[in-house]
Amino acid sequence: MHRRSLVASGAVATVAGALAAPHVANAQPRVTWRCAGSFPKSLDTLYGNQEFICRRVAELTDGNFQIRSFAPGEIVPALQVLDAAGSGTVEVGYTAPYYYVGKDPSMTFGTALPFGLNSRQMWSWLYHAGGRELLAPVWREQGVHGITAGNTGAQMGGWFRREIRTVQDLHGLKFRIGGIAGQIFQKLGAVAQQLGGADIYPALERGVIDGAEWVGPYDDEKLGFQRVARYYYYPGWWEPGPTTEFMVNLRHWESLPPTYQKALEAACAEGYCHLVARYDALNPAALRRLVAAGAELRPFPREVMAAFYRAAQELWAEIGARNPRFKQILEHFERFRADQQAWFRVAEDSFAIAMAQVTQPR
Repeated sequence: MHRRSLVASGAVATVAGALAAPHVANAQPRVTWRCAGSFPKSLDTLYGNQEFICRRVAELTDGNFQIRSFAPGEIVPALQVLDAAGSGTVEVGYTAPYYYVGKDPSMTFGTALPFGLNSRQMWSWLYHAGGRELLAPVWREQGVHGITAGNTGAQMGGWFRREIRTVQDLHGLKFRIGGIAGQIFQKLGAVAQQLGGADIYPALERGVIDGAEWVGPYDDEKLGFQRVARYYYYPGWWEPGPTTEFMVNLRHWESLPPTYQKALEAACAEGYCHLVARYDALNPAALRRLVAAGAELRPFPREVMAAFYRAAQELWAEIGARNPRFKQILEHFERFRADQQAWFRVAEDSFAIAMAQVTQPR
């Protein structure tokens, strides 16, 4: 027994020594990629996460695998990142898959399904319940290999020039919103528009749109929405735990050395934790500043939330009737969500309610 332990220890030491040897790192090929992103440089959260992942890849490969980070417009516009990665214009893109639901509505599951999963549940569905396997053919058809690479946590419901008291207040409302949720707004009479982050403020300022959503207090404050809209609504029911994705050109992914593939996957996993934690750290103080500066915080009325939910169910039925893959993924997703709701109601949600009660000022 003692002898076997010594042998095992010697083997581990030998492997560790070999991995640490400089000639192993030097034998790896030098690879340089470009990463086109969908998020503006002004956001040290989303764009910062793109830079963080690129930096971590270099660190994990002793500098042999370098990915240069580019903002929207430096290579391609914000909403053309998937096309650039799929065509090979760039080797990889950092984006939100739901920007491209026009290509395939199943793309929404790669970011967020409205009334879906929070950040923890999304990671669990993707990596422990078969979500990645369901999405792999969706990405492959676009010429990319997708790697989940970030999450913002639960988002806000956005900025409005006027109060939303009833469903009728949505009629004719021109609202910037990303992904498939715009189709839900349209069912209730709104006019949905999808704009890149840098284009939202000027459209709101000029009255081209009546309201807009982005992420949450920290980003929204940086983008200046509080200066041109007064009412700040919650929750962002369409993005309870939205993920971002590294979309790697399929040919480049398959030609990448396996150790570099693992390094990129590890860096993206770090990016997921890094981004959601950063938002959790930054949003509370930003929300206090926004309210102190005059933003009026409002919950969506219960009647409006119920109407949004009914419209979402109608939309899923319509899409599922013409897109079998969407229906298949939806059924899998909703079964998982039901289990998560039951568990969180017992543990996480009950704790949050209890904490709100015991810490409430008397």
